[in-house]
Amino acid sequence: MEDRKVSFLGLGVMGYPMAGHLSKAGYNVTIYNRTESKSDSWLKEYKGSKALTPREAVKDSKIVFACVGNDNDIKDICIGNNGAFLGMDKGAIFVDNTTASADIARELYKTAKNDYSISFLDAPVSGGEAGAVNGALTVMVGGDKNVFHIAKPYIDAYSQAVTLMGNSGAGQLTKMVNQICIAGLLQGLSEGVKFGMLSGLDIKKVVEVISKGAAGSWQMVNRAETMSKGEFDFGFAIELMHKDLQICINESSKNNANLPITKLIDEFYKNLINKGYNRNDTSSLIRLL
Repeated sequence: MEDRKVSFLGLGVMGYPMAGHLSKAGYNVTIYNRTESKSDSWLKEYKGSKALTPREAVKDSKIVFACVGNDNDIKDICIGNNGAFLGMDKGAIFVDNTTASADIARELYKTAKNDYSISFLDAPVSGGEAGAVNGALTVMVGGDKNVFHIAKPYIDAYSQAVTLMGNSGAGQLTKMVNQICIAGLLQGLSEGVKFGMLSGLDIKKVVEVISKGAAGSWQMVNRAETMSKGEFDFGFAIELMHKDLQICINESSKNNANLPITKLIDEFYKNLINKGYNRNDTSSLIRLL
């Protein structure tokens, strides 16, 4: 196991640039992606090597990163056929940047520790594609404190803030809070922008003023103007937000949290998906107004 040797599994919209930042930071990166052509494209942009299976990709790596789609994907890439856990050295660390359930995080934490003598951190990210490209993601982590401190300098390569939130699963629970807040913000912003448009106001000027006050938010600064122009072909896809909100709603049935607005907004997203807007940015809620 080599300190500068890392692996990255999953080269999607987020994983592709995140792996790139690790390469730029001087780490020896081995990549794996289900669609091999994506790995080939990555290797044209960054220094590193590719593997054809997760098990092969993690050989000799001190830290293994993954950013895939959902619970089933992360479980498969860890303990499925030729899964990463099977090839990791004892004492190595698996950092899961996927947004998934707290349940799967706790399950994989226990499996990693008890069956493979490796460590597992759930470390979902926030900041979207732009944050990944700019290496400015916020990372919320669940797991053991000593493991976190070993992994943090590596995670720093693609983030602006990395925080240990608590035991295994706490990273995913924090990401759920993040998504619940974003959903509410976007609906309020959609209604405000539409109200301003119908009132004949200059939305750009409105945002310049009110973004400096109590209503200000990242969503307002980065999405209000594009919403007013009907531009949604970028950013964080509705279908992914729907997946995330379903995770939140499922968790709420376990911790007895009441999420009336989240459930309502998730229905709005389902409506947009049914209309064929599944790859539109989450700010396209304004389409329904």
